[in-house]
Amino acid sequence: QVQLVESGGGLVQPGGSLRLACAASRSIFSINAMGWYRQAPGKERELVALFTTGGNINYADSVKGRFTISRDWAKNMVYLQMNSLKPEDTAVYYCCARVSPYDYWGQGTQVTVSS
Repeated sequence: QVQLVESGGGLVQPGGSLRLACAASRSIFSINAMGWYRQAPGKERELVALFTTGGNINYADSVKGRFTISRDWAKNMVYLQMNSLKPEDTAVYYCCARVSPYDYWGQGTQVTVSS
């Protein structure tokens, strides 16, 4: 098992930046894939950015060039730097860890982009 705790959400104006953090309860070396999803009201949960099993990074087309995922192996942390935020980025952001065959989720952190 792995517990995930997200932090860093909040209210930001369009064009602003936020950095989300996800703390894992175990070494991320042992996690197959890890990253961020989001869910806006009335919409399905969608991939934002993910470190894949093969070591690549997948980004949603809607965030390419604006969001950057990173990780700190020593601290067992994964981050999501979000720049040039748009109102359509408003959602609850979830950290996800895949330890095959299971997916684990954090509790989510709200990001609201509004003037």
